[in-house]
Amino acid sequence: MKIRKIAFITISFIFFSAAYSYSADVAKIGIIDFQRILETSSTGKTAQSEINEKGKNMETELKAKGAAIEELQKKLERDALVMSKEMREEKGREVRIKINDIKLLQQKYLSEFRGLENRLVTRIKNDVMDIVEEIGKKEGYLLIIEKAGVLYYPNAIDLTDKLIQLYNKKEADKKK
Repeated sequence: MKIRKIAFITISFIFFSAAYSYSADVAKIGIIDFQRILETSSTGKTAQSEINEKGKNMETELKAKGAAIEELQKKLERDALVMSKEMREEKGREVRIKINDIKLLQQKYLSEFRGLENRLVTRIKNDVMDIVEEIGKKEGYLLIIEKAGVLYYPNAIDLTDKLIQLYNKKEADKKK
């Protein structure tokens, strides 16, 4: 009976001391919202305005070329009755070529637009990852994850605002 008591006390002591040692080393977990960083950081806002400006310029140019083609088609329709058959075919071919050219230009602009957007977002993402790594090492985080797949988390572990402040400060220091 005495051996059972000693064994029970020893096992209880080992169990509780092990539990205490694990609980003392709490795993810190953080969450970041990359979309919010893109929308609210100064670099993200600058990137968005650059992307929007480029998109508007492309759209304006495409609309102007489209209007010119429409005008050419209307002129062809008006003058079709007084033109010879060869002249109508020639003008019709010119319109089709211009329509094809504008479609190619639209594809080119779309590719350029996506490339610009991808480059800017990738640059921001790389800068943010450097800061996340720095925060993680300095403050002893076990894990910092992006919010995209997380269904619930307490606001206390959200590092987005802190990250935005550090990122804005880092970018301001670079500009100086």
